[in-house]
Amino acid sequence: MLDFGIDKLALIGAVALIVLGPERLPRVARTVGHLLGKAQRYVADVKAEVNRSIELEELKKMRTQFEDAARDVERHVSDEIYQATSEVGKIWDDTDPFSSAKGEATQSLFAPVYRHPRKNWRLKRAAMPQWYKHRHGVRGKAQSGAARVARFRPPRSSA
Repeated sequence: MLDFGIDKLALIGAVALIVLGPERLPRVARTVGHLLGKAQRYVADVKAEVNRSIELEELKKMRTQFEDAARDVERHVSDEIYQATSEVGKIWDDTDPFSSAKGEATQSLFAPVYRHPRKNWRLKRAAMPQWYKHRHGVRGKAQSGAARVARFRPPRSSA
């Protein structure tokens, strides 16, 4: 950078005073100060942006390293689980004398088959006798709130 000492700044100020005059010198000095401040802020913004981009690149590198390590651990664990299940399947097939097919035992051991409970609540509800429904207040049809209020309203007295 430029090396300005006090003697050089004094020389520049004296030349500016002679050239510009005492009336315009304060306004020019203020304008130059504003421009220098803007330039410094611009340089600081550029430095901060460069630092952010460098940090972002470092974070991306660290992220890829962590993802690679996680994939390696996941692959290792899945390989170990596969080996363990295959060993258990082999042992199961060797020791099960009642198994007709070797694949059925391991399939039923590791993957249970879903069976529907075969419950039908509508059928059970319809199997209830009508007299029981009437006695215990089981509603057969939906009723609006106003109809329900009118149904249970006490009768009017004609007094």
